Amino acid sequence: MPLVAHTALPTFERLRQEGQIVLSEDYAFNQEIRELHIGFLNMMPDAALAATERQFFRLVGSSNLIAQFHIHPFTLDTLPRSDKAQAYIQQYYEKFEDLKVQGLDALIITGANPAAEHLEDEPFWDGLCEVVAWAQENVTSTLCSCLASHALVQHLWGIRRRPLGFKRWGVYSHAVTMPEHPLVNDLNTRFDVPHSRFNQIDREALEAVGVQVLVESAEAGVHMAVSPDLFRMVFMQGHPEYDQVSLLKEYRRETMRWFNGTREDYPPFPENYLRPMAKAVLNEYRLEQERCKRLGEPLPEFPEKLLLPMLHNTWRDTAKVFFSNWIGKVYQLTNNDRRKPFMEWVNPDDPLGLRGE
Repeated sequence: MPLVAHTALPTFERLRQEGQIVLSEDYAFNQEIRELHIGFLNMMPDAALAATERQFFRLVGSSNLIAQFHIHPFTLDTLPRSDKAQAYIQQYYEKFEDLKVQGLDALIITGANPAAEHLEDEPFWDGLCEVVAWAQENVTSTLCSCLASHALVQHLWGIRRRPLGFKRWGVYSHAVTMPEHPLVNDLNTRFDVPHSRFNQIDREALEAVGVQVLVESAEAGVHMAVSPDLFRMVFMQGHPEYDQVSLLKEYRRETMRWFNGTREDYPPFPENYLRPMAKAVLNEYRLEQERCKRLGEPLPEFPEKLLLPMLHNTWRDTAKVFFSNWIGKVYQLTNNDRRKPFMEWVNPDDPLGLRGE
């Protein structure tokens, strides 16, 4: 259940202040509780590094298992970073070469800001492919988020993402499409998931190569799918890790881009996210922005504090159950020798554990 603060990463202290159980390394060492070591490949841009850590660490830490979670953040050297972000990474992040020696039980790969038309031209491409090649032989399961899912589906099966021609942005209703799969066990049959992307992979393309779709939205498309070989690779197009305020902060950034002239049109509201009162407040803010821009005045203060009580989170409970299921399968299939071949860890007659222990 608890996270272990095995480094001085500030996210651990931030989560402790929020009320999350975070053990010191000395305390954890003296407990007779099994450890799980989870790699965390963070490819998000500088401004989102710490927030993305908190979002995923919370979900791992809330898993309802008796285990100590050691999360090992690392990134790719080819991603462009500011001096400040590079110093943060140098101080708190680990090296992939060291993690390969230590071994990992599971791996989480975040999305990234798209920078190129073709994924193979992205600065993360070669490094990501190297990490996944190692993980496929040495890690029980890899969980991929958004752009990482698009990149790895292309790398593994040659399936290219389909441009939407617009931004899929908001909170959408989803349904479980394969209720017998253990990763969606005990999930509500219908639940919400946030999305934020310009491209998508469709069900037909995934099923053609044997990838199983577990969760789908009539409006937003596939959210969750798993590779044909058990659940070695889990792909998500949505963002169940998002905080209640994440889409609002993204909307704020887009309004700032419009004000600064780096975006031509004023951004639309994220779909199915804002209540009427919140939209009214933001419409007033837009009028004030337009006035200030016309008169050459500074950007007015964004009314975030006023809007926070008007926001709902309709996806967090389901996200916790899913992460508990995912960690649970990792826990069952992994032993303390993380270098042992994956197929020796499972029962070939019941690889998904559908018949129980």
